[in-house]
Amino acid sequence: MPRLEWTVAGCIAGWAAARLTGADRFRPLERAAVPLMSLTPHAAAAAGLAALVLRRKGPSLTAGAAAVAMTAVVAPRAIPRRQPPAEGPELSVLTLNLLAGGAAAPGLVGLVRSTAADVVFLQELTDEAVMKLKRAGLNELLPNEMLDVEGYRYRGSGIYARYPLSDGLTIGPSYASQPTARLDLPSGRSVQLVCVHPHPPFPPWSWAAAPRWRGELAALPPPGDPPVVLAGDYNATPDHAQFRRLLRLGYVDAASQVGNGLVPTWGPEPRGRPALFTVDHVLVDPRCAVLGTCVHVVPGSDHRALYARFRLPA
Repeated sequence: MPRLEWTVAGCIAGWAAARLTGADRFRPLERAAVPLMSLTPHAAAAAGLAALVLRRKGPSLTAGAAAVAMTAVVAPRAIPRRQPPAEGPELSVLTLNLLAGGAAAPGLVGLVRSTAADVVFLQELTDEAVMKLKRAGLNELLPNEMLDVEGYRYRGSGIYARYPLSDGLTIGPSYASQPTARLDLPSGRSVQLVCVHPHPPFPPWSWAAAPRWRGELAALPPPGDPPVVLAGDYNATPDHAQFRRLLRLGYVDAASQVGNGLVPTWGPEPRGRPALFTVDHVLVDPRCAVLGTCVHVVPGSDHRALYARFRLPA
């Protein structure tokens, strides 16, 4: 029994050490470490439980110390932060992975209507989904579009907007399409938009998956002027070193800014199962004031739609 308790405590302590040291950034470890780091919030909760149920003092204290360490890096996502005094126009955006185009078009269009979203970022957009969304009335609400679906089968993506779009930033090639666009607002302000969808970093036995994921995240553009908004399915959480690299470039995660950074957006199946991981994000310029975020279930998708509203800098 003591050996079992020390084994449990040792595994928990190892997880905490891997997260604190960013073990997933080391290439020999990334194939296994990147998928595991997605579970860090769950591991933090498990560590706290283990500290309570382990009977021997040494293993219990070890698990407790690991729980404190992991909670220290996870909990700030649930704490709202003071926002900058932005005085520009408001912008509301919505992002959703359609699960190979299978999300219900009427449900998505109804959500766009109810949230009055100005911009919608769609991943796994197919030709058939484009037609279904048009019939459901999406183009009436958001008449401007920048689509990239040809030749991608279920890996297409698109940006729909209330206001005019033109060619945006140039980024490198990727496994799934990642269209960009420049949005021109009625106020005269412009915003650069990127629909994000890098290659998933799994399965862990694939030699190419994690490096490709890392490279595609690294190719995303830094903040600039006009402000840049990166929105989509990152296949990454803030517990991944590569995602934190994006934040160090100068972006902020909209959900974490208002205390919603632990709200999960992806579950294994679309049929009523709970969401487990927070892999969908809206990253904005730090000069933006985030006013609110929320997630919505859209039938037919294994992702939740993520909505964010923020005010641009003057």
